[in-house]
Amino acid sequence: MQEKSISELLEFGILNIDKPSGPTSFQVDEFVKKKLGLRKVSHFGTLDPKVTGVLPLALNRACKLLRWFMSKEKRYVGIMKLHKDITKTELEKEMKKFVGKIKQLPPVKSRVKREERVRKVYFWKILEYDKKRKEVLFEVEVEAGTYIRKLIHDLGLKIGGAHMLELRRTKAGIFSEDDKNFVNLYDFEKAVEEYKKGREEGLKKIIIPAEMAIKKILPVLKIKENNLKQILTGKPISEENLAEEIKVKEGNVAIFSSKRFVGVYRRVNGDKIILRPEFVFN
Repeated sequence: MQEKSISELLEFGILNIDKPSGPTSFQVDEFVKKKLGLRKVSHFGTLDPKVTGVLPLALNRACKLLRWFMSKEKRYVGIMKLHKDITKTELEKEMKKFVGKIKQLPPVKSRVKREERVRKVYFWKILEYDKKRKEVLFEVEVEAGTYIRKLIHDLGLKIGGAHMLELRRTKAGIFSEDDKNFVNLYDFEKAVEEYKKGREEGLKKIIIPAEMAIKKILPVLKIKENNLKQILTGKPISEENLAEEIKVKEGNVAIFSSKRFVGVYRRVNGDKIILRPEFVFN
């Protein structure tokens, strides 16, 4: 794919920010928005103020893609404090009871409705156990919308008490702290300062083209270029518009015409129309 200009990246890009402890996720949005002079910045999955780590931010029109990224799994590393003595074997046995589908009531201070819901815990394991200090370094991967603090609290109810001391998100869907464009706010600010002086390479290196990210989470389908003008106005896609066979039976697909991103479409079962637009990038 042809390298994007800085203006294209700012209009339809994603930043993988290393959120520090202290600010809210919304304050990080606002900080980035003001520094870059953007219309809108939105994060994929809120982190509590004290929680650090992976906080992907959508820039300008990339905010329209939020719903396709928000539902992806999250991975964390953290420290929990136990209130009573327990052997490592016993603790692992109790933690395993919280792996798989669990029922969870969101905390009182959460931004969502407080009603019990089912969430999936993919794994929850001990990395280090300091029995003397009653502190456990753990790693956990969960379905989006799972509260780790609540997970630890609920475990504590079974073992005589536990609470979270520290938490860091290491992965959010396709975004990870191991990515080469993962950046802390200090280095982000330095890149912006260089950009304002006419040196844009540093900023270009850390902004991910949104169309490259969407290709990693949705099936990709190519269409012909002959009716592209009408399709970019929101016209549904029929089988005659396709440049390849469609294999997706349901759900969403990312549509491209050659190397150009067209939008996100929903598979439908019509006589002629087979894809309807959810988001068109024109």
